[in-house]
Amino acid sequence: MRTQRQVVDYSLRKRALLRELLAGRVGTYDVCDASPYLKNAARFHGEPTEQRCPICRSENLTHVHYIYGDELKQSAGQARTLAELPALAMTMREFQVFVVEVCLGCDWNHLIEQYLLGRDGLVGGPESGSDQGGAAVSDTGTGGRRRREAQR
Repeated sequence: MRTQRQVVDYSLRKRALLRELLAGRVGTYDVCDASPYLKNAARFHGEPTEQRCPICRSENLTHVHYIYGDELKQSAGQARTLAELPALAMTMREFQVFVVEVCLGCDWNHLIEQYLLGRDGLVGGPESGSDQGGAAVSDTGTGGRRRREAQR
């Protein structure tokens, strides 16, 4: 998506959790605990993937996209399909998307990514859609320092 920005990837956290599981420091019941609401969201709003579940290895994972933002009001916290997100991004100034992977077979679930969407990313042209735009260089406060550290 063109307006996707401030992306946070949780793949390192997932790898660490799976390592803890294989070492026996975390039990299967601790990581395979998807709620019925999450499983229903995966069934009705999820995007099927070709990735196998890292726990049961018998089912493919499903990605569920949850949206949050002030402009969403009562719609905040709802699961949306991937096809709905570009239309929302053009109508809303800014909202946050959380992507959760779910296995409907063994109830594995894990937050894999979060990012911002919305019209605010279109204001300055193509450069404002990424974190490497000119604003990161010109910031002199602590926010600019954090942004530069995140780019490393």
